Amino acid sequence: MKVLVTDPIDDAGLDRLREAGHEVQTEYEIDGDALLDAVADANALIVRSGTDVSEAVFEAADELVIVGRAGIGVDNIDIEAATDHGVIVANAPQGNVRAAAEHTVAMAFAAARWIPQAHTRLKDGEWAKSDYLGYEVNNKTLGIVGLGRVGQEVAKRLDSLGMDLVVFDPYISQERADQFGAELIDDLDECLELADFVTIHTPLLPETENMISSDELELLEDGFLINCARGGIVDEAALAEAVDNGSMAGAALDVFAEEPVSEDSPLLDVDEIVVTPHLGASTEAAQENVAVDTADQVIAAFNEEPVLNALNAPSVDETAFPRIEPYLGLTETAGKIAANLLGERIESVEVSYEGDIAEEDVDLVTASALKGVFTPLEWQVNSVNAPQLAEDRGIDVTESKTRQTDDFQSLVSVTVEDGEEELTVSGTLFAGDDPRIVRIDGYRVDAIPSGHMVVARNKDAPGVIGFIGGVLGDNDINIAGMFNARETIGGEALTVYNLDVDVPDAVVDQLLADERITDITAITLDQE
Repeated sequence: MKVLVTDPIDDAGLDRLREAGHEVQTEYEIDGDALLDAVADANALIVRSGTDVSEAVFEAADELVIVGRAGIGVDNIDIEAATDHGVIVANAPQGNVRAAAEHTVAMAFAAARWIPQAHTRLKDGEWAKSDYLGYEVNNKTLGIVGLGRVGQEVAKRLDSLGMDLVVFDPYISQERADQFGAELIDDLDECLELADFVTIHTPLLPETENMISSDELELLEDGFLINCARGGIVDEAALAEAVDNGSMAGAALDVFAEEPVSEDSPLLDVDEIVVTPHLGASTEAAQENVAVDTADQVIAAFNEEPVLNALNAPSVDETAFPRIEPYLGLTETAGKIAANLLGERIESVEVSYEGDIAEEDVDLVTASALKGVFTPLEWQVNSVNAPQLAEDRGIDVTESKTRQTDDFQSLVSVTVEDGEEELTVSGTLFAGDDPRIVRIDGYRVDAIPSGHMVVARNKDAPGVIGFIGGVLGDNDINIAGMFNARETIGGEALTVYNLDVDVPDAVVDQLLADERITDITAITLDQE
C-alpha cells in the first residue's frame, strides 16, 4: 500500500510504515494540483497542520483509505467530505498531550512572572528587577475551558501547585470533574468571573470560533488567559486591547488564527502578552510519539482492524475488538442477503443483538451491517460512510439489544423494511468463530455466509429440490451445501444453496420458468 506524507513527521513513524511493508512517499510543502496528482494513487495520507485536505483531495484520491493527522487538531481536514468518500480521518491525541500540558503550565508561569520580558531586558543590559512584580499561582483559581486530555493533565499539574480549579465543559459530568478536584461550572461567563487564570483546551469548531471575545474578556478582570489549544478560539484583537488597557494582567498564546502570525498582529505590540510559535507539541518525545501513533493507525486501517482514534468512523477498544471481530463479516453478509431479498427500496434498517454480543460495544458491527445492506444498491459504501449514507437518504436506522436469547449464545439480526414489507436475516457463531446464517425471513436454515448463494422460494412439493439441483448440474454449477425449510407440509418452502460459482441470469430464468418456483435470488458474498 502507498502512504503519502505531505508534512514532516519523525522518522520513527516512517520506519514503522516501511517495516510493515508499505511504500512511503514524502512530498513536503506540496499543494494545489501537485497535491491532487500526488494523492491520486495513495492509499493513505499523513499530514500535520500544513496541508489543506479539502474535498478536492478526496475527489482526486479514489484509493484513499485513511487520512492520519500527526497531532490533535484536524481543522485543516474536511471531515464531512472524508466521510462522504468513505475515508477514515484519525488523529494522534495522546502522543503530544504531555508536551502540550507542560507548555501550557510553562506559559502560565512565563506570563505570571514576566519571564520573557525580564529576560529580554537583561540581555539588553538592563537590571530591571524593580519593574516586575509577579503573581504566585498558589491559592489562585484556575479556570479550565475544556477538560479533555490536555485539560486534565494541566489540571493535575496546577492542582498540585495549590490552585483551586473550576471547569467549563458541557460534555463532562460532575463526577468526572470531581476526579480532578474541580468544580464544574455550567456557564462560561461564570467560569471566567471566578478565575484568576484561564487556560483553553477546546478544538476549533464553528461554535468555539471567537468564543472568547470582548465581553468574555471583561469578566477576566486583572487575570491571565493562556491558549495553547487552537488559534481562532480567542478574539486576538479584543485580547490585545484588554491587556493593553490594563483590564487584564496579561496573556500567553502559542496558537493563532493565522499561522505564521502576521507581523502587524496587535498581539505583538503588547508587552504583557507572551507569544511562542506553536511550540506546544515541539518536544522530541512528542514528535516521535505522534508519528508512531499515526503510523500504527494507518497500518490498522490497511489491516481492516479498528482505528482507535478515528474521528468519523465507529471504533472499538483494542481489547474488545477480538470479541466482536467475527461478527463484522457475519452482519455485513446478513445485511447483504436481506437487501437482496427485499429489493431496492429500503426505508428502515434495524440491527438487533441478543445474548452475549449485547454486552459489547457494537457500533462498528452495526456499521458493517449497514454496509452490507447498502452494497446491493450499488452505492459506494463502507463502514465509514454507511451511517452517513443512511442519514442522507432518509433511511431510519435503529439498534436494539437484549441479553435474552432462546436458541443461541449470541444472535445478530438485520431487518430491512420498504414501507410495506420487512425481511429479517439472522446469524450466529458456532464454537465461537464459525459463522452461520440461521434464519431467513423466519425460516430456520444453516448456511455458510460466504461464496456464492442462491435463495429459492418454492412450493413444498416432491421433486422441486431435485429439479433445481438438476438445472444447476446441467449448467456445471456444483452445490457445496444446502438447507431446506418450510412453513407447513405443502405450503411455501425456502431453500438456501451454497454454490462453487455464481449463477448466470439465464439459469435463474430457467429455474423461474417452473411454476412451482416463486422466487430465485442469486447472491455473491465475500470469499473466505
